[in-house]
Amino acid sequence: MPQPARLPRKPNLVFFLPDQQRADTLACCGNPRVHAPNRNSLAAESTVFTHAYVTQPVCAPSRASLLTGVWPHTSGCTNNGFPPDSRIRFLPQLLGDSDYRTAYIGKWHLGKPRPKARGFEEFVSVERVSDYSNFLIENGLKPDHESGGFSALAISNLPIELSQPKFVERHACDFIQRNARSPFLLVVSFVEPHSPYNSPFNDEHALEQIDVDPSATVPLSEDVPLRYRLTREWQQDRAARDGTGKIRRFNFGLTPEEYRDIRQRYFGLITFVDQSIGAILASVENAELREHTLIVHTSDHGDLLGAHQLFGKGVMFEEAVRVPYMVRAPGQTRGRVVSQPLSHIDFVPTLLELLGSPPAAQCAGKSRAALVRGETMPLENVFMEWAPYRKVDKRIKMDSSLAPREKVEQAAKESTRAVITPDGWKLCLRDKDLNELYNLRDDPVEIRNLYNSAPQSVIAHCAEQIWRWQESTSDKLDLSTDK
Repeated sequence: MPQPARLPRKPNLVFFLPDQQRADTLACCGNPRVHAPNRNSLAAESTVFTHAYVTQPVCAPSRASLLTGVWPHTSGCTNNGFPPDSRIRFLPQLLGDSDYRTAYIGKWHLGKPRPKARGFEEFVSVERVSDYSNFLIENGLKPDHESGGFSALAISNLPIELSQPKFVERHACDFIQRNARSPFLLVVSFVEPHSPYNSPFNDEHALEQIDVDPSATVPLSEDVPLRYRLTREWQQDRAARDGTGKIRRFNFGLTPEEYRDIRQRYFGLITFVDQSIGAILASVENAELREHTLIVHTSDHGDLLGAHQLFGKGVMFEEAVRVPYMVRAPGQTRGRVVSQPLSHIDFVPTLLELLGSPPAAQCAGKSRAALVRGETMPLENVFMEWAPYRKVDKRIKMDSSLAPREKVEQAAKESTRAVITPDGWKLCLRDKDLNELYNLRDDPVEIRNLYNSAPQSVIAHCAEQIWRWQESTSDKLDLSTDK
């Protein structure tokens, strides 16, 4: 008697999400000096998007967009401390397939409701008081934070076997092994290479082989937004008052030599995460799931690392808003490079199509699965946004010497909408601070703000693109071109 035909297996998804990894930290994006052999091998078999942009250059809003396909101003997650509206559906809910086993392992940072109320059946947490802190206590460590958990600095000094990357790795591999016979959706969210830029791999990279960004020696001029200059002032003050050379929770530099030292440790963190990614990929291979598993890798935002004499994120410079992004489709063995700019807003629609799921009406973007398949798609504008922090930004000195207090308070609360056009113009319009215009083709490191010198036709065209996008996405922020 003939056997019934077996239905094709539904594809799995493994989504790697390191925190604060900028684009130019992998060989596929122009930096072969960073030791990341596992991701370099993955890139050689993936579609690599060399110009992928976040929706907002700070953790929570970017993560929310990556998991929901919704703009920050739509979800309500407009900065850290603002959880997405509880009515917004997350990736497992958008996939809507009960056959899938789903898990979120690692950094969440999206408040409540937690992942289990967002469609993830399993959640392994690494917040300050978490599954990870319990693991450390079980291994005889004593919490050093008043919350009953462990500080980031204490965690960064732990040996490899007790480290966060290793903890996340073990749970990810365990999930894959337990669910090898079922389709699964797994998010692996690393805290690293986020500050405090410290790990067992601090000396992994030779210091003499580490360069600083071209803009690292160029002081921020008065045609740069005041908020950026205020942030630089605070970082300089922190670095000057430290003066010990010891690792701090937030450690910044004053000189190119100090920038280079911090970058050395940052690159070591990328190597640290890469080892765990390699182990998780090996788990997929060992379970004979390679032909059935979609692998994606990106980051929530970048890190300036001394570019423009700044550290961290929260600004519209390329080092903060551009991130690595690669997709290996099930069975894909040959790599391809896509250099056209695209937005994280398209991330969820792309995943849904690659997983064989219909489009979700909630998503603001469009699928880029055609690019993964090697086809072409028209060039389009890329949009980004910024909204102020929930609380007064402690990284800004209200008694600054850079401007009167009224101007400082205004700049601290500024909002931005930005566009990158297909012909390389980047316009940033602000409601309470200076506007910026860069030509990324002629000035890729964004040294020359052309807002007051470029033809008005260029500014008018770019501004019109922003205003049309705002109208199409119900964004009510009032912006003008007269700043």
